[in-house]
Amino acid sequence: MSDFWLDRPTFVTGGTGLVGSWLVQRLVEAGADVVCLVRDWVPQSELARKDLFARVKVVRGDVRDQALMERILGEYEIDTVIHLAAQTTVPVANRNPVSTFETNIGGTWSLLEACRRSPLVKQIVVASSDKAYGAQERLPYTEDMPLQGRHPYDVSKSCTDLIAQMYARAYQLPVIISRCGNFYGGGDLNWNRIVPGTIRAVLRGRRPVIRSDGQYVRDYFYVEDGAAAYTLLAEKLAEDRTLLGEAFNFSNETPLTVLELARKILELMNSDLELDVRNEAANEIRRQYLSAQKARQRLNWKPAFTLEEGLRRTIAWYQKFFGEQQDV
Repeated sequence: MSDFWLDRPTFVTGGTGLVGSWLVQRLVEAGADVVCLVRDWVPQSELARKDLFARVKVVRGDVRDQALMERILGEYEIDTVIHLAAQTTVPVANRNPVSTFETNIGGTWSLLEACRRSPLVKQIVVASSDKAYGAQERLPYTEDMPLQGRHPYDVSKSCTDLIAQMYARAYQLPVIISRCGNFYGGGDLNWNRIVPGTIRAVLRGRRPVIRSDGQYVRDYFYVEDGAAAYTLLAEKLAEDRTLLGEAFNFSNETPLTVLELARKILELMNSDLELDVRNEAANEIRRQYLSAQKARQRLNWKPAFTLEEGLRRTIAWYQKFFGEQQDV
């Protein structure tokens, strides 16, 4: 990383989440002066496991609290904001749409309004998602496609994205937007997700559960590549103000079915366990994957990890994680 981050006052929301933990680690290693918003204490998160809390400033609170956001931005003289805080699980959104809307949509406008009222803020990276596109007639998704989520989680990300674009266009707020596929990597403690759930099942000697029919097609994007993409967006926006309000897809551009991914994990773990396919999923788009051509051409970006490299690193993380738990 460049010296762009050295001593830079940087505010990260969602720092204990999967991507947030790796992002904070990356920023700390680059010498940034990080302020991290934490709603729930997650002792198993990478922030806690690597004792990163001792190297950042931590504010306990909720991203929906606009007054708190303004206080943080003002008192810590924040230069760069990276907004990751969200309810990120599709089944949870299906069961609790309102709480998902409050966090994902309300949290975004609270933070961006606070940024609008904070003159020191120079770059704001907002994490949208491939889900913001909704179902489209052609694939892969490209950034010029309309945002038309229909299911609860997808709608929350469409709205998040549009609100970010509105603040950029209407108020010239220095916002840039990321749209990534399904993140995976060490530190994901949501066991309903395919990667951590499959790895844990194999380590426990149990059949991995596939809650869909296994034929849903997705992008799977390694978390360290995601953290690098967020820092790159902030750097590029600082260099080029014409990127204000722009959105960029990030993807390895290797879509897989759920079954293909799960079988790849079994292969890498030398497991002969059979998959338990339950076909219970609902309110999810059948096929979605991204083109990263715009990021490759305009940002000179490319992923640092192949799918297999990312999965090997992820499997190693969980082997160590469960080994540590057994030693306690």
